[in-house]
Amino acid sequence: MVNGLLIIAITAPDEVPDEAAEICRILDSGEADLVHVRKPGWTYERTRSLIENIPPRLRCRIKVHDHFRLATELGLGGVHLNGRNPLPVERVESVSRSLHDIEQLDSAGLYDYVTLSPIFDSISKKGYMGAFDIADLKGKLTGKKVIALGGVTPDKFITIRDAGFYGAAMLGYFWQQDKIKGNKTI
Repeated sequence: MVNGLLIIAITAPDEVPDEAAEICRILDSGEADLVHVRKPGWTYERTRSLIENIPPRLRCRIKVHDHFRLATELGLGGVHLNGRNPLPVERVESVSRSLHDIEQLDSAGLYDYVTLSPIFDSISKKGYMGAFDIADLKGKLTGKKVIALGGVTPDKFITIRDAGFYGAAMLGYFWQQDKIKGNKTI
């Protein structure tokens, strides 16, 4: 946890060079507590191959957004429900969910945590603008494990924490090409 926040890295939807090694580096370095493997266009076999290249000691810190049976087959940390996959296919240790509407927060208690997006203007999805006023969210997050997603960077962690978020999830920040080449600025 950084600044009292659970930090989640979400994989880029496309293939990234040496991706399994980069996932291991992110987890081993403490830059993220968890990694969500989100590969919407990937087959079961391709997703499995990526995860098999991650040592078993780190797999409990990985959640999948697709091909949920991999969670039990490979000893993963759980599944993340979304519009493509709204229900888990079997009982898993941990279930989280994507939310995009403030009214959906009433369901947050049904999950280990939920992501709410987009909080800020997206880094990875050009034109995907923040949909929430941070000041309006204060008080609505109390007692709920809500993870801020969308345009999140470490310089926003204190703002996110002060608004009542439980954590922060980042996709674009982790997978920008200059970061993958070793020019990290954390």
